[in-house]
Amino acid sequence: MAQEFDVVVIGAGPAGYVAAIRAAQLGFNTACIDKWQNESGKPSLGGTCLNVGCIPSKALLDSSHKYEEAAHGLKAHGINAGEVEIDVPTMIARKEKIIKTLTGGIAGLFKANSVTSLAGTGKLLADRRVEVTSHGGNQEIITAANVIIASGSVPVNIPPAPINGDTIVDNVGALAFQKVPERVGVIGAGVIGLELGSVWARLGSKVTILEALPDFLPMVDAQIAKEALKLYKKQGLDIRLSTTVTASSVDGAVVSVTYSDAEGDHELKVDKLIVAVGRRPFTQNVLSAESGVKVDERGFIEVDEQCRTGVAGVYAVGDVVRGPMLAHKGSEEGVMVAEVIAGQQSQVNYELIPSVIYTHPELAWVGKTEQQLKTEGTPYKVGVFPFAASGRALAANDTQGMVKLIAHEETDRVLGLHILGPSAGDMTQQGVIAMEFGACAEDIGLTIFAHPTLSEAVHEAALAANGQAIHIPNRKKR
Repeated sequence: MAQEFDVVVIGAGPAGYVAAIRAAQLGFNTACIDKWQNESGKPSLGGTCLNVGCIPSKALLDSSHKYEEAAHGLKAHGINAGEVEIDVPTMIARKEKIIKTLTGGIAGLFKANSVTSLAGTGKLLADRRVEVTSHGGNQEIITAANVIIASGSVPVNIPPAPINGDTIVDNVGALAFQKVPERVGVIGAGVIGLELGSVWARLGSKVTILEALPDFLPMVDAQIAKEALKLYKKQGLDIRLSTTVTASSVDGAVVSVTYSDAEGDHELKVDKLIVAVGRRPFTQNVLSAESGVKVDERGFIEVDEQCRTGVAGVYAVGDVVRGPMLAHKGSEEGVMVAEVIAGQQSQVNYELIPSVIYTHPELAWVGKTEQQLKTEGTPYKVGVFPFAASGRALAANDTQGMVKLIAHEETDRVLGLHILGPSAGDMTQQGVIAMEFGACAEDIGLTIFAHPTLSEAVHEAALAANGQAIHIPNRKKR
């Protein structure tokens, strides 16, 4: 007889495992199916994010930043560290230890919340029946009153640069180099390309990034993106826009990349080529034809605002549905769906999902950009404060970048917060909270911020929006 559950979740990434835990907390008999395994063949929960995405990339970003600071940034503090060397295998081993700790932590949370963990792949059949195929090939059918699809996403591959797992790699391979390549090519100047390019550039690689779009980071506020491009180039990232990769070939340990731009065809020779052109939703063998779940032309599962698929009792969350492919967005959708199943009122504010690029300085934003507001015809005002005027940033010798706050010209409501600088990801949360509660720039300006802190830059930007900044000249007097 088939096992029966109240809730079955397909996928244990940030969207899936959070959905499973919240459903169990709400009293549902819950199972979560996941295919990830570690090198020992044991389950490794957490999906792409914990295994080969968010967490391991941040581990390498942190390690490489410490190396760069020790090699080049300590002299300003009067610290002479001598010759600094990087032990790449140790750095990679540290990354793997972090992965093991966190994935094991999820297994512990499943146990604590009585979530049944099923190792293998899940496929939705008709009538909320799920076919579970173990890694050994054994199959069983389980049934559920509710099914949550959280199968995540996979890297997009391009024909001109086929992945071979050695010299041409995706983000997974780029996180596992055992030595610093002399030359690294990156296709794609998005979040993944910039972060991985930064890791290896800090460690000494000559990094060239090829981007098809004419504009750098078009989803980011244009003023912030322009400043970020200057800083990245200053750091040694050779970013070439409006380029189209047409072919690649491998000769021994060298990759030759052919690309074209306005000046014609060019060839780039590198030791490692990282393909980082984006990700696509993963639904391969997840949905049977009789499941009734609809997928759009881009491969995303069609859902409403509360992630219902249109098939009774079937939901989809995370990277497999519309919206930004961000772990925190997926997690909140997982919570929302579990609570909706329980009959609670729950929702996700899709207008206030923060985004972060974990380079150094970090780049983070939430809300509307200046170019969006211009297109909409919304009247607005801007307050900008540079970290060069921040006492805390000066004390830390970390003064690159700025805070930009945008407010409605008439109501003063905060419409967007955009930060390029130290701890930008953490500081942007102030904008998320302010906007969630409908705060005005004046509200932030009237709030007391501890001194000296980096967060004072947000305070000053809010004051600047109303011509009241104290520590920089005001563009307008109020």
